[in-house]
Amino acid sequence: MTDHPKRRRSGGRAGHATRRGGAAIEQRPWHLTINRDHPTEPMDGDGIAAIHNGAMTILEEIGIAFLNPEALEILRLAGCKTDGDIVFMDRDFVMEWVAKAPAQFTITPRNRERQITMGGGHILFGNVSSPPNYWDLELGRKVPGTRENCANLLRLTQYFNCIHFAGGYPVEPVDVHASVRHLDVLFDKLTLTDKVAHAYSLGAERVEDVMEMVRIAGGLTHEEFDATPRMYTNINSTSPLKHDFPMLDGWMRLARRGQGLIVTPFTLAGAMAPVTMAGAVAQSLAEGLSAIVLAQLINPGVACAIGTFTSNVDMKSGAPAFGTPEYMRATQMTGQMARFYRLPLRASGVCAANVPDGQAMWETSNSLWSAVQSGTNMVYHAAGWLEGGLIASPEKFVMDCEVIQQIQRYMDPATYATTPDDIGLEAIREVRHNGHFFGTQHTQDRYTTAFYQPFLSDWRNYEAWEAAGAIWTVERAHHLYKRILEEFEAPPMDIAIHDELADFVARRKAEGGAPTDF
Repeated sequence: MTDHPKRRRSGGRAGHATRRGGAAIEQRPWHLTINRDHPTEPMDGDGIAAIHNGAMTILEEIGIAFLNPEALEILRLAGCKTDGDIVFMDRDFVMEWVAKAPAQFTITPRNRERQITMGGGHILFGNVSSPPNYWDLELGRKVPGTRENCANLLRLTQYFNCIHFAGGYPVEPVDVHASVRHLDVLFDKLTLTDKVAHAYSLGAERVEDVMEMVRIAGGLTHEEFDATPRMYTNINSTSPLKHDFPMLDGWMRLARRGQGLIVTPFTLAGAMAPVTMAGAVAQSLAEGLSAIVLAQLINPGVACAIGTFTSNVDMKSGAPAFGTPEYMRATQMTGQMARFYRLPLRASGVCAANVPDGQAMWETSNSLWSAVQSGTNMVYHAAGWLEGGLIASPEKFVMDCEVIQQIQRYMDPATYATTPDDIGLEAIREVRHNGHFFGTQHTQDRYTTAFYQPFLSDWRNYEAWEAAGAIWTVERAHHLYKRILEEFEAPPMDIAIHDELADFVARRKAEGGAPTDF
């Protein structure tokens, strides 16, 4: 399922999909985007204090269930009170240990040019992760994900420069047995992309296998791997107020080896959390901070980020809703709290729509812009997400990348530069009252780069659009997706490293991979 490497060197270059005569699309170069805007802060100081007090009261008086004996023992030995699986944490204790987490850290993949920075104003965008189903325009229906679908979405992940990291499986390949699925998908991910990779915290074998595969792909010694984050995991608490066994197991294993850790409670207001945004955010923070305390107890200073996935349900059906006004406010509120705790923040680009239509795009745009407004550092599911995370779509992926590129252009300092040259007084003097600016030297020097140039949007008038075939956006996205696949070139990997990676996968498969219930 992977393209065999064609060069005996490591590393790679941005935009691997090329064709005779030029690239499949003209896209912005790979770069780490910095959000220089002041964040939207709906709460005043009293509001921040109220949310903080709510989260600390939950930790002190109600407690968090840690369904993992090892985690329970670590917390008990650190001085936490316990009652069965329930752990109670004093607020001063929580703040002491959370303060040990860095406000900013880097993660370095096998191609060091693709290193990403979490925190410090950076905003990173990643692919859709974990849907069990797949939809594209050619099929016209929802189907279970396959390894081929997954690999093709990984090719999009690599191709688009606006995508900074390769999250979880872009679609779950249910045609591969669960015992070896992680081996096949991580092999594809590490050979089809050279961006930062993620490991699911779903049992010891999967986490240990992925750490070893990332180490091999990077050509690293064990000491080099452990010295700085090379990959990361994201865990979700089991709301309300629980952390389960396998996720805590993976969390602790990566903490010991100094890898990136993100905890994202999934708090749906009205179902898994209080119906109010303030209550849902307070509960989410309590769940997330408790896991960060555990990580710091294991390895003080280990890289941690807190995530927000607080939204609401449709109170008529109980179905999750995303990209709502409440979702946007909860993200902004959590952003304020993340800054209060000096932690990097993860949010998501999500929607509830079933196909890549208008609803999908306005809900996703709301989600993406709320990430911008909140000062988010890492945006999960930024491209390709449908049906509340149950469907991945390549057309939606392409459409979302158009939006992400526009956000990145919006953040480009060139868009608000105010030098004398930018003011353009000489051009204004030249044109005066009756002319136009098309022919001025000031315009001629800048016309190719002055404005964002879309790769998917169609700016022609109706008649020209109709004469060109009246192709709707999702159709254009489908054609572009197919063209990218035809022209895709995998990033280079040293052949010896490729073979060592393949041998590891074969050996672990022969050993049975990870245990499952079936």
